[in-house]
Amino acid sequence: VGDGIARVHGLDNVQAGEMVEFLGGIKGMALNLEHDNVGIVIFGDDRSIREGDTVKRTGTIVDVPVGKGLLGRVVDALGNPIDGKGPIEDAEHMRVEVKAPGIIPRKSVHEPMQTGLKAIDSLIPIGRGQRELVIGDRQTGKTAVIIDTIINQKAVNEGTDDESQ
Repeated sequence: VGDGIARVHGLDNVQAGEMVEFLGGIKGMALNLEHDNVGIVIFGDDRSIREGDTVKRTGTIVDVPVGKGLLGRVVDALGNPIDGKGPIEDAEHMRVEVKAPGIIPRKSVHEPMQTGLKAIDSLIPIGRGQRELVIGDRQTGKTAVIIDTIINQKAVNEGTDDESQ
């Protein structure tokens, strides 16, 4: 065990991405499947896991809650609430490892995003949800442009969660 990774021997027929459980209830995900051992990413404090500890398969692929019930909540790596507000409601579970949709089924960029800088907004149309590369020499104001855009978006999207959706 080291750096949040455990090498486990004797865990037969484990699936890639399967949730496993260490002693003490600490969970992990099987990632590196080799002939004689399995590399497991540990979701929790790896200092309490010792060589020789028992590891159990759960038979389930790692999934996390998704949906509007997560808005405004603080969760751990597995989507468990850690903010003391009780269980997450109105959320379905989806697998962590899924293939991204292709270009055709994706919704096209249809809503403009204003940076708040007229020179940029008039020359370079940017869509909401679109990635944009900002490159330039040192000390030319790249960070200032991005910070101004963030501040502008905060002002544009202020309000309740329902209003900004």
